[in-house]
Amino acid sequence: MIPTAAIAQETLREIPLWPNGAPGFESRRNEPAVARDYWIANIHNPSITIYLPPKEKATGAAVVICPGGGHRLLVFNAEGDEPARYLASLGVTAFALKYRLGRQEGSPYSIEKHAREDGQRAMRLVRSRAREWNLDPNRIGMMGFSAGGEVVSMVAFGSGIPDVNATDEIDRVDSRPNFLIMVYPGPLGIPDVVPANAPPAFLLVANDDECCSPPILKLLQRYRDAKIPVEAHIYAHGSHAFNMGKRSQLLSIKGWPQRLADWLADNHLLDAR
Repeated sequence: MIPTAAIAQETLREIPLWPNGAPGFESRRNEPAVARDYWIANIHNPSITIYLPPKEKATGAAVVICPGGGHRLLVFNAEGDEPARYLASLGVTAFALKYRLGRQEGSPYSIEKHAREDGQRAMRLVRSRAREWNLDPNRIGMMGFSAGGEVVSMVAFGSGIPDVNATDEIDRVDSRPNFLIMVYPGPLGIPDVVPANAPPAFLLVANDDECCSPPILKLLQRYRDAKIPVEAHIYAHGSHAFNMGKRSQLLSIKGWPQRLADWLADNHLLDAR
């Protein structure tokens, strides 16, 4: 694990997306989440956890991270905390999102409405506080693993246009990410046509991932058709849910985070602000 010293001491604050609770579900904001081993569920008060890099390393770039878990739980340790710490070690401010789960048993939430809403709100919240966290509002991306990639797709390829008449000033901020990092994303939200204003993307999957290699192949071709910058890494083996690669015995999978760091650097996202 990346040592705690790689992130600033004032980090790991958790901030609710809505101070009074999610719209329509304000009465449930005080219900506690359930955490077991590697996962978190029972999310009724969606939030972001902040991972600030040390000031001397901070680049001004930021990423909102959406963990996977099939919309039944969040694989928060391996697909929220670990990638956030890795990004912070590169100088990127990271925000691990806890979004509402549409497939958890007894859930009152819809993936298409509430998970999307949480992803949009997270982007708007981060961008609205860019000055406070010393961020460049034009270098704020999203990263999604598996089901979290579906949340990213719904945010990135939908309309991010803000409501300029909204009473909540955060809702007046654009929610569209400036770049995407898609790690074995699920199929929901993959557009038939990548829009002309789609952000550049880093795509990664194992070829033997029956669930989530097809979405990557579709995205790659549709990005190429749209002539929007895209980089894809399709590994021969690795299956699904290899997270940041640490549990794998495959050298290629263990080394994939360095490919991401290279892409971030080549796209000037690690340049000092």
